[in-house]
Amino acid sequence: MAGTKTVDFQDYLPTMADKLGGEGLIGELCNGFQLIMDQENGVITFESLKRNSAHLGLQGLSDDELRSMLREGDMDGDGALNQMEFCVLMFRLSPDLMEESEMWLEEALQQEFKHQG
Repeated sequence: MAGTKTVDFQDYLPTMADKLGGEGLIGELCNGFQLIMDQENGVITFESLKRNSAHLGLQGLSDDELRSMLREGDMDGDGALNQMEFCVLMFRLSPDLMEESEMWLEEALQQEFKHQG
């Protein structure tokens, strides 16, 4: 598309994942969600994303880019991101994590089965 800007950002998720492990990373993503969400509605809206974009290092994004990010992550079409949609979007925006996420899923499932047994 002509005139489309690409957003370059430092992808810290793989580094965080290496330090924290899968469970720790999910906890940090949940904390990030809490920082950005609209406190009244419990979801990330355009307004809350714009107001808190600096927490994600996205303060330089235009309104259109922020709306595009919301649309990309909004799986249920309600115009906002719930916690699960936010976490999935963060993984999708991190190509290196997509490759590692299968390993974490397997590790998490093994842990769950150990706790149930």
